[in-house]
Amino acid sequence: MYEPPHFRETDQARCHDLIRTRPLALLISADEGELMANPIPFLLDPQAGEHGVLRCHLARANPQWKVFTEPREALVVFQDHEHYIHPGWYETKRDSGKVVPTWNYAMVQVRGRAQVHDDPHWLGQQIRDLTQMMEGRYPEPWAVDDAPPPFIDAQIRGIVGIEITIHDMRGKWKVSQNRSEADRAGVISGLTQKGDAEALAMADLVKTALESKA
Repeated sequence: MYEPPHFRETDQARCHDLIRTRPLALLISADEGELMANPIPFLLDPQAGEHGVLRCHLARANPQWKVFTEPREALVVFQDHEHYIHPGWYETKRDSGKVVPTWNYAMVQVRGRAQVHDDPHWLGQQIRDLTQMMEGRYPEPWAVDDAPPPFIDAQIRGIVGIEITIHDMRGKWKVSQNRSEADRAGVISGLTQKGDAEALAMADLVKTALESKA
């Protein structure tokens, strides 16, 4: 990933937070020159290894898991908020006109050694942990064990687990850090006036970057 220094995020805790907040990521693999990518929800164990471990499961009918029957490299891309940046929001447009449109975003890219897990106990724990993570935000959370055991056993037979030991994690927060304070303030104002949820979320990210410079 192209990482200009002012956009590079080296805070591992912040990268982990993005992964937990946006667990649906793109799992990318290569096998004999053939690229494959699938959107998959991931669990992060931050205490395992130097950078953490990612765990997920795929449908057994999904051929991507077969790439990892022998441990090999995987790339996982987690995407946070993104938004188009209108050049008219910049103070520089009024001063000199020397502006162009761009796109702001935050993401984390993870590389690691992936291996397959086909053990029913591992898979059962995986689906319970993932369900608990997602259902914990609901007032009446659903649990795996709410369903009949034979039904869950059949579901487990239809999936395969993947565990990725992270050896490289790159965070990139492209949120107008390369612009002047006046330009960043204009971006915040423009996004806030636009008012949709994604615009407001990006305004908060730009505001955080602006405050960190103060």
